[in-house]
Amino acid sequence: MYKSYKRFIGYSTAFRQWRADSHCSLVHGYAFCFKVWFEGDLDERNWVWDFGGMKRAKTLIDGKFPKDWMDYMFDHTLICAEDDPALPDFRQLENIGIIQLRVIPATGAEKFAEYIYGKLNTFVREETEGRVRVKQIEFKEHGKNSAIYAEEN
Repeated sequence: MYKSYKRFIGYSTAFRQWRADSHCSLVHGYAFCFKVWFEGDLDERNWVWDFGGMKRAKTLIDGKFPKDWMDYMFDHTLICAEDDPALPDFRQLENIGIIQLRVIPATGAEKFAEYIYGKLNTFVREETEGRVRVKQIEFKEHGKNSAIYAEEN
């Protein structure tokens, strides 16, 4: 089994962890980046994953090409947990054009890693016809904090 990874960097994203008992409950932002580990057999070019594969993919994520999906989700957006009590307020800000709102099941580095894993693993498996899977995702808020999500084999 071969492994490789690719980093995706520079996504300016804001969010909050509304359940936190600290300043993390306030809206704040980082330049998100994440590292995707690929695992599988080599293709005819002797690659596990084509590092430019997100740009040339045939498979879509939520109706978007993978690179477009990443930009849509994380580039100058505000991400809100679907159970955040302030969601109606964020929707109002989106309606008047102040934010680009994205709603996902939960926020925080660990949950972002899990969310990205779910989306990319499904995409990679389909794109490679099961030859490759995402082994893990490391999500970084910044240089000091990161979280990793991986599923058991």
